[in-house]
Amino acid sequence: MTIGSAPLSGRFQAFTGPHWVLLAIAAVGVVAFVWWGRSDRGTPRELVARRGFAAVMLLVTLGMQVYWLLPASYHMRTAWPLQLSDLADYTAAFALWTRGLRSAAFTYYVGLSLTLMAVVTPSLGQSFPDPGFFGFWARHIFVVWAAVYLVWGLGIRPTWRLYRTTVVAVLVWAAVAYAFDVALDANYGYLVRKPSSGSLLDLFGPWPWYVLAAMALLLTGWAVVFTLPWELAARRARSVTRSERVPG
Repeated sequence: MTIGSAPLSGRFQAFTGPHWVLLAIAAVGVVAFVWWGRSDRGTPRELVARRGFAAVMLLVTLGMQVYWLLPASYHMRTAWPLQLSDLADYTAAFALWTRGLRSAAFTYYVGLSLTLMAVVTPSLGQSFPDPGFFGFWARHIFVVWAAVYLVWGLGIRPTWRLYRTTVVAVLVWAAVAYAFDVALDANYGYLVRKPSSGSLLDLFGPWPWYVLAAMALLLTGWAVVFTLPWELAARRARSVTRSERVPG
């Protein structure tokens, strides 16, 4: 997610000391949230932990949404939650509150690809101590933590069915975001034009080919890297279970 614009001297610089500190915090949190989820899974503590985390996430997300809609910080092309990573903020909170499979899957696929990419290679127009700085890092890191907590901590496993529901949700998002972009001359998701600065999208040709190519690459990655290993592991587990039931 790209937030705001600022001169180079005022922008957050990737792979500097502050960024490495934030990456370390994110990495430690990943391990902690997996451990936390496994420790609480199936116990009365799980509900309290899940919903407490959901409440914190929603409070931060809504608070930052209000901030971006204030006249002093509002910009029509960046203020609305129409990026896929923005939607993951809400699906993560919903999945944590309800333990919903479809919302957990959306959080997993988007959170560990697009949101994680934003954490590793941030495009942020604010630096410490601007509120936008805190909002960006809290929201993105929380989604990554929620994804690993739900999948590796609580044991919600991706399946082909959940992959398909996520793909449908992404296609619906693309149609809605594109209509918004065209109507209001915005560019959420880079669905109308490529970034003015160079990007990997330049490798995929002009519109609409770069949109189709990027979408195909993303969905293929979700299938091969994010879903197939889980399905193969589940198939092996079922095979072992059946063999153990066969009388010796």
